[in-house]
Amino acid sequence: MKSPGSPPARTDRRSVAGIAFENGKIFAARRRGGGDLGGKWEFPGGKARDGESGEQALEREFAEELSVSVRVGARIGETEFVHAGARFILTAYRIEFSGKNFSFGEHSEYRWFLPEELETLDFAPSDRALFPAVFGLVR
Repeated sequence: MKSPGSPPARTDRRSVAGIAFENGKIFAARRRGGGDLGGKWEFPGGKARDGESGEQALEREFAEELSVSVRVGARIGETEFVHAGARFILTAYRIEFSGKNFSFGEHSEYRWFLPEELETLDFAPSDRALFPAVFGLVR
């Protein structure tokens, strides 16, 4: 029970990232310019809405951001980050694309990269923290 005057319980926000693999390469997309992450590369995904599972959030985010359907598989890894004063838990899942006719909303380009190529990119720090778990599935 919370005592009077105590700070409210901290609620972590949830964010998800989809990781696709093909022929030893990993899918990444570059965000459009603007904002804190403008121009940075990332594993596409986004914030999970209240009541939405990680899998549901990925399906929605890929439909919204790249106009593509995905099949969500196993959880790959998890990390934490702070953005605009809020604490997020970022969970990565393995995904497979149902098709590859991408259109761009949030992103300006996409590519398939070898792990050593990803390491040279200007990657979002929260997603970069997932590299060890992701690379372990390719190397």
